[in-house]
Amino acid sequence: MTGAFFNALGVLFGGLFGLAVRRPLSLSTQLFLRAALGAATVFSGLCLVWLSINGTFLFALKQICIAVLAVTVGSLLGKLFGLQKISNRLGRYAGGIIAAGQSGAPRKVGDGFNACAVLFCAAPLGLIGAVADGLSNYFYLLAVKAVMDGLATLGFVKNFGWPTALSAFPVLLFLGAITFACQFCVKPWLESHSLIGSINAVAGLIACAVALVIFEVRKVELANYLPALVVAPLLAWLFNH
Repeated sequence: MTGAFFNALGVLFGGLFGLAVRRPLSLSTQLFLRAALGAATVFSGLCLVWLSINGTFLFALKQICIAVLAVTVGSLLGKLFGLQKISNRLGRYAGGIIAAGQSGAPRKVGDGFNACAVLFCAAPLGLIGAVADGLSNYFYLLAVKAVMDGLATLGFVKNFGWPTALSAFPVLLFLGAITFACQFCVKPWLESHSLIGSINAVAGLIACAVALVIFEVRKVELANYLPALVVAPLLAWLFNH
């Protein structure tokens, strides 16, 4: 649960820093941090892909092909199940709360807490990061997300006050639960069939797609790719038998 802890700590520190500092970050600082976070996301994703590939050149090529196929099939399943639409609804709910707070309309004490909890828990990077942490103790994706969420909390806390920082606790519980389930319930079976690498490769590819959103290169329906985490081990098992 190292990654979940780091993520929660990032939210908490971001909230405390936002309360202590009155001035918002300058535009140049924001642009630098966005570029740095995008690069860190790509690097962490590619490292995870690299660590998941092993064996001869042909076997490694086979693993990459399985990962790409899993992402393709997973995206089709995501569209079928409407995962991105669900994610968009959650985003609109949180965005409505944030917009109301910025407009000066009357707001409840827990509005900032609710909005941040939804945004931080439902983020695709958090979900794939928790899976990677649970299966391989690879917490770097959640460490990058910790900085992202901390910077977001820094801005939100100025509009909604200190309760916003308390969203660190649902983040810890939610992502920690996914990590715990993957480590103690799913990992033993996957490990016995040598299928963990297939999931890690897909998680790394999805992380690279997250970077496209950070850099604003293109709009990517990230939530639709999440079923690939389930499709990957199934395809790997099928092609290895």
